[in-house]
Amino acid sequence: WDFSISLTNRVMRWNKQNLINLVSKSNHLPAPLNPPAPEIYRLPHPPPQLPKVSIPPTLTLTPSPRHSNFVNFLENNLPHHQTLSPQSLIGFLRSKLRHHPLFAHYDFAVFNWAATLDTFRHDHESFLWMSRSLAATHRFDDLYRLLSFVAANPCPCSSGIFSCPHLEPIFRSAVDAYCRAGKMDYALLVFDTMKRLIDGKPNVGFYNTVMNGYVKSGDMDKALRFYKRMGKERAKPDVCTFNILINGYCRSSKFDMALDLFREMKKKGCEPNVVSFNTLIRGFLGKGKIEEGVKMAYEMVELGCRFSEATCEILVDGLCREGRVDDASGLVIDLSRKKVLPPGFDCGGLVEKLCGENKADRGMEMVEELWKNGQTPCLIACTTLVEGLRKSGSREKASGFMEKMMNEGMLPDSVTFNLLLRDLCDSDRSIDANRLRILASRKGFEHDETTYYVLVSGFTKEGRRKEGEVLVNEMLDNDMLPDIFTYNRLMDGLSRAAAGNFPKKQVRLL
Repeated sequence: WDFSISLTNRVMRWNKQNLINLVSKSNHLPAPLNPPAPEIYRLPHPPPQLPKVSIPPTLTLTPSPRHSNFVNFLENNLPHHQTLSPQSLIGFLRSKLRHHPLFAHYDFAVFNWAATLDTFRHDHESFLWMSRSLAATHRFDDLYRLLSFVAANPCPCSSGIFSCPHLEPIFRSAVDAYCRAGKMDYALLVFDTMKRLIDGKPNVGFYNTVMNGYVKSGDMDKALRFYKRMGKERAKPDVCTFNILINGYCRSSKFDMALDLFREMKKKGCEPNVVSFNTLIRGFLGKGKIEEGVKMAYEMVELGCRFSEATCEILVDGLCREGRVDDASGLVIDLSRKKVLPPGFDCGGLVEKLCGENKADRGMEMVEELWKNGQTPCLIACTTLVEGLRKSGSREKASGFMEKMMNEGMLPDSVTFNLLLRDLCDSDRSIDANRLRILASRKGFEHDETTYYVLVSGFTKEGRRKEGEVLVNEMLDNDMLPDIFTYNRLMDGLSRAAAGNFPKKQVRLL
């Protein structure tokens, strides 16, 4: 390493020795640049024999290739230090360094280096970006160093300002990261530091973040103490505050206290929202308190609180877990009749459970009730219902429901469609099966070879030569027959069946 190069070559924009010192101080490097002091020891008597294999040296004063590559990377991508601005630095960190496979972890070192330049000064945006980046990568020690630097230096707005409300988003993202990681001591410390720095009271959402962290970490007592602190600091709780505490009580199986808090929020003029009800309903159903959960749902209806898709899913899943699938379908029907069922609710899972318990008729009743009330079920729910009806032996109902589906513009998959046609043909209803095929074709359904083979087999079984020949010729026109031998075999089967030369039970082309 020739240090004279960096001193004489003024064309280069970076002092490489300073950058090497910068990156060598990073905790991510595997070894220091300077060798340690030699140890003094005495050789035993007799001295051991030296190994025959030479040991390569492990320490060197020459910078590693990674250091050199990093310096070259900065020279080619980072603007000159005299023209460096917070916006250009953020652009470099976001677009160049962030996704680099080898140097991404040096972003905080570059950030700190920029703060040492006389012509550079970080602003709120650069501090916010760096805090979010450190939080997203779980570098909590570096995050705390960054916040300590912000707290110990004047506000970027002006050197004479030490209290600025623009600092709150920086600290809030950090508090949220500490809470998510369960580091509540750090979260509270950062909260108190921020509270001293900003001009005025923190936003109530800041209090909610800390309180939610305590609840998720299972420390309900500290969450309640922090709630009381809000009152002392004259921070007015909102609906999110109460929802967090209600969730904490439900997680602790203290449903009576959750209900008391639910009533308290009404007295304090804070109207519960759908999250409040969902939290209570989920808590009740999660502990097997089915009646209480359903009662809370109907209280939502009485208060005029809008149901959400999550509300219905919580109710249906809770009832199904207890084996009360019929009650779940009845609840959905009742909510649909009351016009409170959200239009985005997907009943496919409930239909599948009903069909799995051989209750496809109940599923059909529910789906048709939804359809009657203007709530079109999804395609998966309809095809699942057709399959359930078919397996339960209700072929006529399955055929009628399939026809209704297609009239509503819902086309089934080819497997479900062909299986239904086969069942109809096995029941000597090939004419009805072919009528479904024609309807599906008009609606845009693309038939495959299996569809035609099923129908030809059905017509052959019933001795309907004329109808079968029409389909065989249509297959020939659509290039669905592999060879002339297959064509002749199908035609011969239709002719022999029509003439009654062999029993119809033996006819099976598919």
